[in-house]
Order: sequence, then C-alpha cells, then structure tokens
Amino acid sequence: MKISIKINGMKEPKGYQFEPLLVSWIVTDASGKSQKKAEVRVAKDEAFEEVVWEKTGQLVATGTKVDLALQPRTQYFVKVAVEDELGNVGVGLTHFETGKMDEAWEAQWIGTPADYPHHPILATAFAADKPVAKAMLYMSGVGLYEAYLNGEKLTDEVLTPFLNDYRSLIQAQTYDVTAHVQATNDFAILLGNGWYKGRYGLESHTEYFGNQFAAIAELHLTFEDGSMQVVKTDKEWQYRASNILASGIYDGEKIDELCWSDKPNPWQPVVAVAIDPSKLQDRISPPLLIQEEVAVAQILTSPAGETILDMGQNFAGWLRFESDFAAGTEIRLEFGEILQNGNFYNENYGTATGGFTYRSGGQKKTVMPHFTYFGFRYVRVSGWEGEIKPEQFSGLAIYSDLEQTGSIETGHAKLNRLYQNTVWSQKSNFIDMPTDCPQRAERLGWTGDAQVYAPTASYHMDTRAFYRKYLLDMRQEQLLMDGSIPNYMPSMGSNGGAAIWGDAATILPMTLVQMYGASEELALHYPLMKDWVDWNIRQVTQHKGSAAGVLDFGFQFGDWLGLDGATPSSFKGGTDDAYIATVYYCHSLELLAEAAALLGKEADARLYRELADRVRGVVLHEYFTPAGRLSVDTQAAYIVALKFGIFRDKEMILKQFLKRLEKDLYQIKCGFAGAPLLCQVLAENGLVDLAYEFLLTEDYPGWLYAVNQGATTIWERWNSVLEDGSMNPAGMNSLNHYSYGSVMEFVYQSVVGIMPDGYGFSKVKLAPQLHAQLKFVKGRYASTAGTYVSEWEILADGQVHCHFEVPFNGTAMIVLPNSDKQEQVVGAGVYDYTYRPNRDFRYLYDEDTRMSKVMRDEAAFAAVCEAAHRIGEFLARADKAQQNMTLKQLSGLFYTGITPEMAADALERLKAFRA
Repeated sequence: MKISIKINGMKEPKGYQFEPLLVSWIVTDASGKSQKKAEVRVAKDEAFEEVVWEKTGQLVATGTKVDLALQPRTQYFVKVAVEDELGNVGVGLTHFETGKMDEAWEAQWIGTPADYPHHPILATAFAADKPVAKAMLYMSGVGLYEAYLNGEKLTDEVLTPFLNDYRSLIQAQTYDVTAHVQATNDFAILLGNGWYKGRYGLESHTEYFGNQFAAIAELHLTFEDGSMQVVKTDKEWQYRASNILASGIYDGEKIDELCWSDKPNPWQPVVAVAIDPSKLQDRISPPLLIQEEVAVAQILTSPAGETILDMGQNFAGWLRFESDFAAGTEIRLEFGEILQNGNFYNENYGTATGGFTYRSGGQKKTVMPHFTYFGFRYVRVSGWEGEIKPEQFSGLAIYSDLEQTGSIETGHAKLNRLYQNTVWSQKSNFIDMPTDCPQRAERLGWTGDAQVYAPTASYHMDTRAFYRKYLLDMRQEQLLMDGSIPNYMPSMGSNGGAAIWGDAATILPMTLVQMYGASEELALHYPLMKDWVDWNIRQVTQHKGSAAGVLDFGFQFGDWLGLDGATPSSFKGGTDDAYIATVYYCHSLELLAEAAALLGKEADARLYRELADRVRGVVLHEYFTPAGRLSVDTQAAYIVALKFGIFRDKEMILKQFLKRLEKDLYQIKCGFAGAPLLCQVLAENGLVDLAYEFLLTEDYPGWLYAVNQGATTIWERWNSVLEDGSMNPAGMNSLNHYSYGSVMEFVYQSVVGIMPDGYGFSKVKLAPQLHAQLKFVKGRYASTAGTYVSEWEILADGQVHCHFEVPFNGTAMIVLPNSDKQEQVVGAGVYDYTYRPNRDFRYLYDEDTRMSKVMRDEAAFAAVCEAAHRIGEFLARADKAQQNMTLKQLSGLFYTGITPEMAADALERLKAFRA
C-alpha cells in the first residue's frame, strides 16, 4: 500500500499561507478496497518524537483540516497511516514549512531612488565561517526579482513575486538555499519592472502600483553547531545598473552586454524604500516555472526574405538561444502567432510588439529574458550572423506548476487535437493568474473566462492551489469595491459588477468543492460569495427598473461574442442582457444557499434559498408566458434556462430550443453565456447525438474549424482566422484564448463518462456516451480521491467493450451505454464489459441524419445521388435550411421531386456506410 500526500493541494510546500491547513492523501497498490480508518500526525521532527497534532478515525482523504497554531519559519512533518477493510496498514510521509507568517522582519525594504532610470542589481557580500546545516531565504522584490548567490540563480521560479493587486498584497517567497552557501558569498538581487512598475492594464498604466525598484530579504543560516546568522537587506547594501536596458510584460526586454563598457557604472549605497509592512505576506501563488522545452519545428524564409522560426506549437514563455557572436552583434527576436501570406505577422498583439533584443559582449553565453514573456508560435530573427540552425534555439514554455490530472485519447484525430489545444491554451494562460491571452497588451485575469473554464481546467490539472490564489486575489479586490467583483484582475481601478463575470465569486468556489471536496476550503471563500450576492441585492433594491428583481441596469457583457447580435462580428450576442443577468443572479443565490448549507449556516441557507425562489419567480413572470414559452428566442437564453432549471414546462423549452437550433441551421450562435454549456445541456436532456454533432462540426462556427485551420491552441473567436487563412479584421483576435475550450468538460463527463456524484469524486458516475465517428475513447482523471479510468471501443463485430477502473476508497455507478443492463454500483477495482448495444455504432447514418452532414462525406453523397439523381440535383440548388432536412423530410415536400421510394432507397445505401 502506497500513500501520497498533498498539503493544500501541493507537494512539500514552503512558505505559503496555510489557513486553513488541509492534508489530503491518495492510496494506491492496496489489497483492500476501502479505508477503514486513518491517522494523521504532525510533528516538528522527522522521527515524530515531538508530535504537535494528531487525529484518528474515519478521516476525509480528500481534505482533513489540521487545527494547529503554526509557528513561523518552522518545518513540520506529516505522517498519514491508512488501514483498509482487510486490516492492512500503509504509511505515507511528507513535510511542509512555514514562512515568516506574522513575524516582524529584521530586514528592510531597500532599493534605488525613485528617479533611477536603470534596471538595478542590489548586492552585498557575507562570510559563513562555520559548516552550514541549513540556509533558508525569505524575500520579495518589486516589480520582479531574481536572487543570486555566487553567480547562481537561487530558484527555478520565474517572474517572482508573481501577479496580484500590490495595493493589498506583496508576496514573500521562502527558499531552501543550503546547497548554494559557501565560505565567502556574493549575494545579488536583480530587479525588473514587471506588472508592478511597468506598463500594464487595458489603459496601459505605467507605475500604477509603484515607481521604485525595491527588495527585501532575510537569509537565515543555521550552523551545524546550532548557532545562527541572519544576512539581511539593509543600508549596507549597494546597487548599480544591470545590463538590462528595458523590460516590460508588454514591451519585451533589451539586454546589452556592452552598455557599460564605455562609461562608469559605480556601486552606490542603496536607499530605504517606504512600503507598508502589512502588505508583505507569505506567498499564495504556486511556483511559476519553465515547464517544457519546445524544439524548433522548421526554419522558414518568407516571401519578404525574413528568417522565421516555426515552433510548431503556440505557447507562452521564452526563446533561449546560444550566443557566440562578436562583440556588438545585435540579435532581434519578434514574436507572432500566425503567418500571413507566408510573412511574419503580429498586428493582433496591439502595442505589445516589443520583442527581445540582445547585444553580444563577445562571450559565449546562453541567452534568454528575465522579466517578460511572450505568446507565440513564430519568431522573426534579425541580426543573426552565419548559418542559423534549429538546435541553436529552444522554446521554453512557462506556466504555473500544476500537476496534469486528466488525459483523453480517441479514434478521432481532430478531436484529439482539440483536446491538446485546450491543454496548451490552459498552460499558456495559467501564468500565476488565469489570463485571457498571453500575447497582446492585455493578459489580465478576466473573471468571466476563469469561471466558464474552471471545470475543464480542473479536469486537466490539479487547480486547487492555483484557484485558491485567484479567489484570494478576488477577495482583496472585492474589499476595495464594496462587495462588487471586478471584470478582471488586477482591476487597477476599473469597474465591475457584470453578471457571469462577477458570478465567478460564487461559481468558482462551488466548482472547486465539486471537483475537490473540502468544505473547509469553501469556508475560506464564503465571505467572498456572500458579499457578492449581498452587493447584488443592494443594487436591485436601489435600482427600480422595469420590474422589481430584474437586473436591467448597469453595464453587462451579455452573451459576449455571440454570433446572433447586430452583426456576426458584434461584441454582444442577441440575448437580452437583463435576462442573462437575472438568471445568473438567481444561480448565485442558489449556490450561496448551497454553500451555507454545507457549512452549517442554516439561517443563511434559508434566507438565500427563499431569495432565489423569489428571483426565479421574477424571471418566470417577466420572461415566460403563462403557458410556459420563453420569450427570449436565442440559443443562449434556452441554454441557461435549462442548465439552471428555470422554466415552467421543461418539454416546451426543449421544443423551443430545438426549433431555434433548426432556424439557426444547427450552427452555434451563442457566445460566452451559451457556448460553454451548449453540449452539456444537450447531453443532460437526452440529446447527446446532437451534442456530438456540434462538438465534431468542422465548419465555421465550430470547435474543429480552428483545428482544420492548423490551430494548436483555442481561439478567442470562432473565426479568428478566415477560411482563406487571413486574420479576421475584427478587433480582439487572440489565437490563444482558452474560454471556448470549456467544451472539454462535456468530453470528460459525457464522452469519457467520468462525472462526480456529489463533492470531491469520492463517488462518481461512469456513464460514457458512444459515437460512431470516435470508434474508441481512452480517458482518465486523477482526482483527489484517486484515479478513475473510463475506456470504450466499438468492436468490428458491432459489440462494445467498456473498461473502467475505480480507485481505492472510491465508489462508482457504472451505466453501460446503450445497454439494457441495469446500473451497477461498485467499489475499488477493475471492471470490463463486452456486450452488444441496442444500437449498431459501426454505422454513421440513419433516418435522422440531415443531408448537410451527408454532403460533407463525398462517398456517402455520391451513393445518395446514385440512388436518385434528383436528390443530388435538388440539394445542389437548395438553401441551407433544406440541406439540413432528412431524406424523409425532403420527400415530404411536393416541389422537390423526391419520392418516398427514392428517399427509402437512398437511406438504405446510406445505412451501409461504416465509420
């Protein structure tokens, strides 16, 4: 029996805010199936002689709270022992370490004068004249910092101290640097502009959070004889300019190895920098690291004569190269996502086209940036001397350190590419904060994007620590906004309060509870949820609009980027803003009531449940007829009504929805409000074939359109690139924007068939849905309760094979697709089934197939035309509405010339086509 342990969703964390402190564990290689009891012990020593907390019983493996008053700068060891129902016992060990916590800092903030124009290095020297047992560094710096000891960078982390609203919080990091300390030491801190001091935000603020480079550090040395020494930032430190001429998140970076070769650059005494001590707190951000190397796929020479590196993959990070050039050689790198007519292009970056410039000092050197990052697939290289070779470059993908927990493989190559695109867009935009895009002059933590994508993100990766940080950021912003929620973070004084975006305050915490359990974590975010809902209640009370309770005031995004607006390129879709806002208001009330009940806040639960019922009544009164018809006739309107259960007559709403889809020629018309939920809602209402049809649509607008256009990430718009390969001229055109990748939640839950049954995946429903075009699916999800596996395959003889795996202490309800066999509830184990389904999934077409689908299959359409040439003749001149009819429907139209006999003959030929 093996036991792996995480602390607050992380492995061996150091220096974090540990309130609440949660221990979770996963058991593998066990003889038994379930946990009989568990014991958690916390000690200050590895031998567990100084135990400071322990608890035994039927503890919750997905998150047991440790009620312990932690001490600063202290290492704690955690032991988890689990006994299964057979009496076998396994033991797991881990550790974590606290940072400074509330301990006063001995060090002071030091830096350069506010008007100092250069990127500085702060430095000191110290001796360690005795053998060092342990060296712990506690530090921070603004804008961004890198710390060096004896010329070696002290951590693999990049862009520290990360991104948040620095008006409220500056994070301090904790590092074990024992291996770097020598007898004599040079300690240096390199500083850059970053988000704090550089150009950032929709308004391109400069120095919004501060105008002075500064750092604070304490290096605590513990010697083998037990004595201690603290090396700290103080007035004895010195500074001088570095070789970084300029840097910025948007503006790239310029490094000049010769910049001080012909002029003095003396060391000068540092100055004290006034920063509110209360802002400096232990870290909340998971590590931000170089996670992967991306090799150059090919080197191109464009029609314009440019040298362009094609990385083969759009991603966010750096390009590293080897410099062995003569002194004064200047290399210029510019970054883009796409080529236009074979030439370099990055006009969709707006003003963020700074790139990276390096001027050689004549030494052989490995070169990469320090204080910026880029979103790119293509790199235009200028100034390179001699032959340029792929192996001279490496792409460095940077993203937050999150364990990948989900995987999907199918028999459909384009769906596999779509899956990979969603993973890469998540990697590219999970750079400490869930940003909208990694390339243009924006890169903000938009709350709407974050909440619609959170379930997919949490299937792909373990997001506990990442979203915890984001929600704590959100809470800090909320406290500055009287309960409202910003549309993006850091808000930098911008407005908020929009539905869907602001509702991230309720949706995201409950998504985390569903994915990971741990109501103790929910308690941390309950004030955020409650204050957002209460803010909405106050707004509704203050603004008496067309009807009491309708949110028909203030700015709303509505169904953002929906295609049914005034024009297909309009920012807003056609769904009534107030309807969407009021439906989401009702949903937030329901989520808050659910959270209150989970936390034992019964009075709150009753209050907000009653308010939700009242708002539901308002929606029904204002937007539904007495007979039950919804008066807002758009895809998004029906989708949110069905998803959140707001209707008088569900069957009537479904009929209206299907009629709307028919009128829309079965094309996606909805935007942010509807598209993320479209396939889910169809599947939840018995329309999984239609959900598959939308998922696998290869034309615009559809998820596979971008795949066919060569996309390696998710686009901001359905047609960010037009069919001729040119960029859509409409504004806002990122090619790395994860939001529409939220469809992967449907793929995990309905295609793979791993769906939570309750909170935290201790119980699941394994219920995949088959489709002929996929042939097979292999999926797994490493939940906090263990790894679930769901696989299915359509065999050559028409039978179906299903394979399921349920982890230790897990419970699953297995629902075999298209089977008359009853549901089966099972515990841990491996389960295989081979059976003949009540439908033959080897074949692609049946009587319900619309001809538009057949027309995309050259061989199938030829067979139809061979059966009755009149069908082909009619469809060739028919409009899209007629092409979306079935053969039976076409034969019922007197003017088509298609008889029922022709249709029947053609259908028989169609039914013979296999996947």
